[in-house]
Amino acid sequence: MAVELDEDALMAYLEGEEPSPIELKKLIRKGTLQGAFVPVITGTAFKNKGVQPLLDAIIDYMPSPIDVEAIKGTSVDGETPMTRPSSDDEPFAALAFKIMSDPFVGTLTFARIYSGVLEKGASVLNSVKGKRERVGRMLEMNANDRTDIEIARAGDIIAIVGCKDTTTGETLCDPDAPVILEKMEFPEPVIKVSVEPKTKADQEKMTNALIKLAAEDPSFRFSRDEETGQTVIEGMGELHLDIICDRMKREFKVECDIGPPQVAYREAITRSCEIEHTHKKQSGGSGQFAKIKVKFEPLQGEEGTSGFIFEQEIKGGAVPKEYIPGVAKGLESVMSNGVLAGFPVIGCKATLVDGGYHDVDSSVMAFEIAGRACARKGLREAGAKLMEPNMKVEVITPEESMGEVIGDINSRRGMVAELSDRGNMKVVRAKVPLANMFQYVSSLRSLTKGRASYTMELDSYEIVPPNVEKELLAKYKGNTGDDDDE
Repeated sequence: MAVELDEDALMAYLEGEEPSPIELKKLIRKGTLQGAFVPVITGTAFKNKGVQPLLDAIIDYMPSPIDVEAIKGTSVDGETPMTRPSSDDEPFAALAFKIMSDPFVGTLTFARIYSGVLEKGASVLNSVKGKRERVGRMLEMNANDRTDIEIARAGDIIAIVGCKDTTTGETLCDPDAPVILEKMEFPEPVIKVSVEPKTKADQEKMTNALIKLAAEDPSFRFSRDEETGQTVIEGMGELHLDIICDRMKREFKVECDIGPPQVAYREAITRSCEIEHTHKKQSGGSGQFAKIKVKFEPLQGEEGTSGFIFEQEIKGGAVPKEYIPGVAKGLESVMSNGVLAGFPVIGCKATLVDGGYHDVDSSVMAFEIAGRACARKGLREAGAKLMEPNMKVEVITPEESMGEVIGDINSRRGMVAELSDRGNMKVVRAKVPLANMFQYVSSLRSLTKGRASYTMELDSYEIVPPNVEKELLAKYKGNTGDDDDE
């Protein structure tokens, strides 16, 4: 009870005295700030019921900027912890939390000001990219209504017009007092589909729409396959990409044909190895010569889901410093396409440990070619395997349907990790390969008569079973561009 948080209020209540509405609001606010409880407001936006009480409750009970600790950040080099109290007297610091394309004013950068004061026309620093931005206009947003303002202070949430290089999650700050605030971590896309405009005239419109949508949503990406000419969009799930395509149609008036969804597989090595390769070519005049020795190692833990890491431990000038970038470029070109089915390599560390060169015939290009050949040999020698995204799935279902839900998960190569209760519903938590989750919403609706719901997020990458890998290798054969360099 809220009165239990205040001794005087509790004694008065026990003596039969009810707290006044003002006192009760103060007690609820105190409990909310302390984390003793969470106020729950019921309502429905569809019927416009409970919306006003919710907005009032946010003002009455939720903490203001001065009620919470100073925002934490780091210096630009990431070495020194820093804080910025919520005060107009502190240096300016704000976090860009949303980018939106507006047909009338262009790109809007939504930002929360944590400290300091920002004036229209000011020059600020994007401390993540090290670039200056000029604040053309500042807008106070109220749903679709906007009001131009001349000045904004600590605690304000504003929309800025004029930022050209700032994206979601980046810090804007005083150039004389740089700081990087909390960084947003965006997961890698796990699903992709091809999209093509229905008419050639829409090609440019579609490209412009995708550029704007990608700027708004860092978890969405798109690219163009140079070989097939197809545009491929990538995101966090079927629903995510469905919304993207719907927005292209609704907001940008672009009609698209959408291909079947494809899983964003990866490749990874399973053991360590050392590969030595010599690239030697003589065709009259100066030739080509590069000798390198590279150690390949699989990475574990969180690093195991990251991309390719290159290091060098050359001693005694065995490979001159000016040639090492060529080795790195050659290795990276293979790691971006793999050797099995053309998918990027994750969780692999390659260390250049030794090599050799020729005073006349060696060049950056020669070492790049040697790096490519060494990477292809190394990935095969290190037991490269196909990896598939494994999703963390949570299903909330009536108890009478739980057996069917679990059976369906098992049939999708899933593994149930936990069962629990939530009110009168059952919660099933499982790990399921993404490849087997397509159209799951339809199946779940059918199994539970529309009474269940589910959420899904990326958990890890796991080795693809041999029988599935065989099918995938046959399907994607030729995607690696695996030509041998002499």
